[in-house]
Amino acid sequence: MPSGLRLQRIADRIRQEISDMLIREISDPRLKLISITDVNVDKELAFADVYVSAVEGHTRSAEILAGLESASGFLRRSLASRIELRVFPRLRFHWDPTPENADHIEKVLADLREKRKLEK
Repeated sequence: MPSGLRLQRIADRIRQEISDMLIREISDPRLKLISITDVNVDKELAFADVYVSAVEGHTRSAEILAGLESASGFLRRSLASRIELRVFPRLRFHWDPTPENADHIEKVLADLREKRKLEK
């Protein structure tokens, strides 16, 4: 079993390579303006959970995840040729609501600051 540091390096490399492929090689219109927020690889290197987000928020999440699922074979083959592993993990795609949640929290905090200014 690989160490935690090696798993993190593999996950970081997968995230970097998928991001590059989305920019340069994949022309699916469903996959425009998305970002890979995180990748987690399990200890057995059987699965890589890829977390994605988009500028528009969750309104396109089903469309984006469907596009990634349809491109998963191509992505896995390309990644396997770029990253030297004995067996390359299967890719599983998940929607990451973290950027949307962070934006919502920022708006709430800005509203609270504004109310505090008005009260003074």
